[in-house]
Amino acid sequence: MDKDQIYSESLANIANFNFDAQVADVFTDMIERSVPGYRAIITMIETLSEHYAQPGSSLYDLGCSLGAATLSMARGLNAKNCRIIAIDNSTAMVARCRKSIERVHTCSNVHVVEEDIVTTEINNASVVVINFTLQFIPPEERLRLLEKIYQGMRPGGVLILSEKVLFDDAHLNDLLIDIHHDFKRAHGYSDLEVSQKRSALENVLVPETIPAHRERLIKAGFSSVDVWFQCFNFMSMLAVK
Repeated sequence: MDKDQIYSESLANIANFNFDAQVADVFTDMIERSVPGYRAIITMIETLSEHYAQPGSSLYDLGCSLGAATLSMARGLNAKNCRIIAIDNSTAMVARCRKSIERVHTCSNVHVVEEDIVTTEINNASVVVINFTLQFIPPEERLRLLEKIYQGMRPGGVLILSEKVLFDDAHLNDLLIDIHHDFKRAHGYSDLEVSQKRSALENVLVPETIPAHRERLIKAGFSSVDVWFQCFNFMSMLAVK
């Protein structure tokens, strides 16, 4: 696993964050050192897939990056005649994801597709994962995406939505941002790296509050919506059709 050192040197101009080849090369290290609770969420996707996957259905990993959630779904899949569809619009991520899937010979039912999740079709789904991806979609497009997912799901299907979040209480919001930065420093990032990465993401990653996510999911049609995991300002929700 290559170490993330993208922002270790002072940059004269900090470009907007992009899921390019440079990021893809170090993505596993980057996300595990940047997102508290990430490994726990990935592990539990296996358990949730085992619980919710329905025979003859499709499972989707939307914004699959290198396929960590995809492989977790594959490990938990006991239902018969299912397929797993992993989708990402980054050419670099898709290429590396396909290599990861190919190394696991039991994953012949996994298909990796280079496509924009905003335009992809969702059909016959019993499990859909959007893991730290909705936050990169323009806010005005998020409801339409969730409505499309809902319409393409089977009754009893589940959407697993993981996101970085904001809090209405300004003191709590600032505190959890500070704690998150402490988490990153504890995992080897310097103050310079934390600062430059934050600048790169500022206009790209647009977080929202937990109530905003819940309200949108209910508006999209989901009947049961709540947080099942939270660590600092990162959370994961379950939305059941």
